[in-house]
Amino acid sequence: MKLIVGLGNPGKKYEKTRHNMGFMAVDLLSDQAEIDVDKEVFRGLLGRGIIFDQEVMLFKPTTFMNLSGNAVQEVVHYFKIDIEDIIIIFDDMALEPGDIRLRKEGSSGGHKGMQNIIDCLSTDKIKRIRIGIGEPEEDDSTDYVLSKPLKEERPLITEAIANAVRAVKEALKSDFDRAMNKFN
Repeated sequence: MKLIVGLGNPGKKYEKTRHNMGFMAVDLLSDQAEIDVDKEVFRGLLGRGIIFDQEVMLFKPTTFMNLSGNAVQEVVHYFKIDIEDIIIIFDDMALEPGDIRLRKEGSSGGHKGMQNIIDCLSTDKIKRIRIGIGEPEEDDSTDYVLSKPLKEERPLITEAIANAVRAVKEALKSDFDRAMNKFN
């Protein structure tokens, strides 16, 4: 069983904001794989299905970003998912809009949602796909991540989300190392 987690904030207010790149990637993957992510369990939305002969769960925590680890931990423990079978997708200000990066482990890079997952699962050896949103010109990163991308950034971010989904599919079809080689 593979667990694909998209990070974001619940509610209409946050739809299509920079901080919801993970939600948007899971939504695109769920559409393409025809997996409904609508079961309200474990403080999130969950869907189960098959992609490339792999049994997968798609999950969107609804605990708000900074507490994502609490919901992810519940899913992981309940279904006894191995850490190496988890992929987390989230936004990253250190990357330009349109860029993605895959990593098998490491720090959160200051991303509070990812840090909470690392803390709750007691390991940083968690596969992740980071979707670039760029840095704010001013110092207020909270307002920046909770705002929608600029018109000129939208096509880049749309392509990055599509590439993140392609990377997940490559990881499921072959393995994460191959996806890293192809998409980094």
